[in-house]
Amino acid sequence: MHFLSKKIEFPDVSEATSDGLLAMGGDLSSERLIHAYSNGIFPWYSEEEPILWWSPDPRFVLFPQDLKISKSMKQVLNKGQFEVTYDKAFVEVINNCAEAKREGQRGTWITDEMIDAYIKLHKLGYAKSVEVWKNMTLVGGLYGIDLKNKVFCGESMFAKESNASKLAFITLVKYGDYKLIDCQLHTKHLESLGATNIPRTEFLRFLR
Repeated sequence: MHFLSKKIEFPDVSEATSDGLLAMGGDLSSERLIHAYSNGIFPWYSEEEPILWWSPDPRFVLFPQDLKISKSMKQVLNKGQFEVTYDKAFVEVINNCAEAKREGQRGTWITDEMIDAYIKLHKLGYAKSVEVWKNMTLVGGLYGIDLKNKVFCGESMFAKESNASKLAFITLVKYGDYKLIDCQLHTKHLESLGATNIPRTEFLRFLR
């Protein structure tokens, strides 16, 4: 296990454990976070844990051309009952993601420390959000990191109305002008939308 110092550097991702854990410690400064994401590394930890840094192999990603939209979602898109915006309510989105209850989780990994760090990244233009509105009320959305190289690293999403988070994700993929969406770890939900595992080495080639 590698323990990070104040110096902004990480061990080679090939040194990660079988489940993807690479290092612990360090901080959530904007410089470190941008360096981490640019090298296929992301933070993920609970409130009672030190900062843990991950680089799983394989990597779960979605190529926009592989996006699958079900018949029911096509109907949602055609009805136009929701309004979708970009970067209009980043703080509200990340806070809603932190408060969302998730199956199998007692708490949230989106700590106050992480919220503050990603708000700073948003102000620098790296953290982005997609918002879904119904009757002028925020009912869903997602946020993640835009690495400025046509790769979007998805972090979390939430929905207070059925299909709202799915609509945010589909809109991001269809209209976000990205060549790759990093979904990090496998979920059945994103697999149903077309995401798949690729070798970490292939993922790193996209980043570089």
